[in-house]
This record gives sequence, structure tokens and C-alpha cells, in this order.
Amino acid sequence: MLKYDLVVIGGGPAGMAAALKAKECGVDKILILERASSLGGILEQCIHTGFGLHHFGEELSGPEYAYRFIKQVEETDIEVKVDTMVTDILTGNIVVATNNKEGMLEIHATAIILAMGCRERPRGALDIPGSRASGIMTAGTAQKYVNIYGYMPGKKIVILGSGDIGLIMARRMTLEGAKVETVCELMPYSGGLTRNIVQCLDDMGIPLRLSCTVIKTHGIERLEGVTIADVDENRRPIPGTEQYIECDTLMLSVGLIPENELTRNAGVMIDPITNGAIVDENRQTNRPGIFACGNVLQVHDLVDYVTQESYTAGEGAAKYIKSKNKNKRTKYVSVRPEGGVRYVVPQNINCDTSEDVKLYFRVKDVYRGGKITVTSGDKVIYSKKKPKLAPGEMEYVIVKAEDIRALDKKEIIVKVEV
Repeated sequence: MLKYDLVVIGGGPAGMAAALKAKECGVDKILILERASSLGGILEQCIHTGFGLHHFGEELSGPEYAYRFIKQVEETDIEVKVDTMVTDILTGNIVVATNNKEGMLEIHATAIILAMGCRERPRGALDIPGSRASGIMTAGTAQKYVNIYGYMPGKKIVILGSGDIGLIMARRMTLEGAKVETVCELMPYSGGLTRNIVQCLDDMGIPLRLSCTVIKTHGIERLEGVTIADVDENRRPIPGTEQYIECDTLMLSVGLIPENELTRNAGVMIDPITNGAIVDENRQTNRPGIFACGNVLQVHDLVDYVTQESYTAGEGAAKYIKSKNKNKRTKYVSVRPEGGVRYVVPQNINCDTSEDVKLYFRVKDVYRGGKITVTSGDKVIYSKKKPKLAPGEMEYVIVKAEDIRALDKKEIIVKVEV
């Protein structure tokens, strides 16, 4: 059996950042397991710019951002196994993995960091009537075809969903000579960043239709067109608003699902809203020694935020590895959303924390002039008004360590007051 202080599952931006931070904090034996043939994760196919503005203070493409971390990993003694699939996490933090060179591996780890990222929601989850014609694919699949393999998925495009990948592919397909007929969004607001709506749709003259969805696909062998319709407040198609659009490609940008099959099998508690693990301020789960970070924990807008969160997990794992009393019971303050806030991460905070804690959250709707408040009982810990809050943009507040330690009621509530 192989033995390591820390095993990181996933070699994308989250996994690399967590491993590097743990190394910086003095952890000796670190192993990164990655199922793809190289490190970098999804950034390898994200050739557009917009990465690194917060973390590096400059605008980079996805591969450039990934390369900076790959280079840092190569300059350390962190071990990497690519083309390696993790199949299970057993009691005692034993990682079971397999690859075509070493066969089945059992790796004993003092701590494990989960950084598996997320996958796109497929067409099968949407119940759209129509045949399984070619030309229907997720926006990420289309991105891989164009940016990695150099294949054009089609010439006349309809995009369902206004997530960031869909918006970016609307621009990419236009630049490659295709005609993007429209972007349909089921909700009354866009699911992407404001800068992507401006740069990818407005600047390219691509229409965005809100409260609208695809209700049928047409074509047997190849997609020939789609029928779209407006929806009411219950997201049901409104009779009489149907419109046929001729197209040969339907791209789906309808949400991301954290890859948490391993997490569930390991007995880690899952938040039903984020579909990621329930964690504390160090990103440790309810299973001692198992941490989570990046998109496997919560879907992020910016890779810069993924890096910051992964540093937190790497530092937390290092503290755990060096701790002499790993079975020490910790008293927590629970954190929960209320009102217009959909979820908050982390969900628990150590009562005796010595460091300020960032609470990441998303709102349920678009709020103009909303006030973010953080309270515990009658005590207001944080209060700030913002001109605009939207579900497509992650927000965060910083809660002071001394405020947490001084709480009488062991519960923190994050809400939006309009």
C-alpha cells in the first residue's frame, strides 16, 4: 500500500492550488491523481481571456492560467499520476484508484482533498420532446470540438441557457463564422456574469430571450430546427407563443453538476442546494481528514475564486496533518441562508477560530439596492447595501474572527433585505 500525507483527487486549478498551498505549509508527501492525460482540467479548452484578473492582476487565457500552476507543481516534489481514475474512498482515508500502468492502487492518506470539478447537465435531464438527432450537445462539448479538435459543430446555432459557457460559445461560434440565432433563458434573468452578457451577446449583436425555452426539437438524423416558446411565472410554456427556428445545432448551457459520486460513497454529508459537501471554514467535511474545494464544492463564476478557496482547503489540510489530536471535537457555529439568499458556504464555522472567515453565497433573484446583512440573534455582524445582486454572480462577505468568538447564539444568518 502506498502512503502519503495528502492525496488530492483532481488535477485542475482547484487541485493544483490546494496541493501547492499544502506544500507551502510544510506537508511533505503529496500526490495528485488526475483522470485526464494532463493537468489543467477544464481550463485547457477555455482559450478565451478573462482569467487571473483577481489572482495575478492581469488578464490570461485558460491555458495560460493553468500553465502557471502546472509549472509551479513541476518545480516541487509533488507527485502526479495522470490517466488515473479514483473509484472509491474507504474507511481510514484509503483511496482506491486504477490506471493502465500500475493497475489497481490502494493509497493510504492522512488527509484527502476532493477537487473533482463538475460536469454539465445533459439533454436527457431536460425532457425536451424530439428525436436523438445529431447536432444537440452541451456548450462545453461544442467548446472542446472547436478549441481542441478544430471541428465546427454547425452553422446555424440556437443556445438554450445563458450560463457563462453558453454565452462564451455564442461569441466563439460567431467569430468562427456561424450564425447564432438566439440565446433562450428559462428564467427572467441571465445565469451568467454581466461582463459576459455585454462582451459575448451585446457586442456581437446576439439576441437574448428571457423567460423562454425550447419545447421541441425537429429532425431525425440531423437537427433541422427547434420550437421555442415563452414561459409563465411557473416556467410552463404559454400557448400561442410558439416559434419555429431553423437551425442545425442546439447547444445546452443549463447548469453544472458537482462531481460528487465519490463524496457520497465516502459518507460525506451533501448540501441539497449546492450539491457539494457541507464544510467548515477550513473546507473540512464531516469526515475527519477529508476536505473539498473548487467546483466540486460549489459552482464558481471565476477561477480566481476557485484558487482562493483551494488555498484555504490546502492550508486546512496541512493543519489537520500536523495536528497531534486529530479526534478532538470541535464546537461549531452553524451558518444558514434566509430570505433572498439561496445558500452559504461554509455551512459551519469553528467557535474558536482565530482567522476572519469569508462567507460565499448566491441570491435567489435580481435585487436592486438590496442590503446584505449577517446576524446572530439580535446582533448585526455585517451590513452593506449593494446597487445590484444577481443569481449569476457569486457574492461574499468577511466576518471578523472576534465577532464569531463573541457570539452568544451559535448560529449565523445571511440574508438580503430589499
